[in-house]
Amino acid sequence: MRRGSNAALFWPVIAIVALLDVVTKAIAVRALVPQRVPHEVLGDKLRLTLVYNPGAAFGLNLGSQSRWIFTALTLIALVILWRLYRFTQRGDYLRVLALALVCAGAIGNLLDRLRSDLGVVDFLDVGMGTARWPTFNVADMAVSVGAIMLAWVLWQEDRAIGAASNATAGTSSGNAFAGVVPSDRGDGV
Repeated sequence: MRRGSNAALFWPVIAIVALLDVVTKAIAVRALVPQRVPHEVLGDKLRLTLVYNPGAAFGLNLGSQSRWIFTALTLIALVILWRLYRFTQRGDYLRVLALALVCAGAIGNLLDRLRSDLGVVDFLDVGMGTARWPTFNVADMAVSVGAIMLAWVLWQEDRAIGAASNATAGTSSGNAFAGVVPSDRGDGV
């Protein structure tokens, strides 16, 4: 169940990351015009380039209805993430942080989709020469980092459950000899 100590981390992370995303996108929209013109920060390795992405990550686009399809998918994802948060054990801070980052990023990009039919504002452009990563934003970073963290946490939980099941199966499998330590007397007794 959701606990107070989890909320003390969950909600501030969402608020801070979502606010940082909104503010950086607003600055990008005002300062990086015209669109698609790179502004070098660290040579061509890090550039700021304003791009509107009407689709999803890595330019995934589902046609003219992409905006509404990805809005619906984001809302569904937020419901699932909320349920995961609600059933997070008290003090499981890594899981709470991971969920908060994914939620904050999803909210940041959802706000863009609801606010404008141009798409999500992206502006961070990394790479070398023509070898470039798809342009992204703070929300994308939060989703990526949070998703990797969440995958790690869930994998660790699954391993712990598997280990506990194996330990329990060895002692309660109906095997009369399970857990019996052999005698060192040598006479089979």
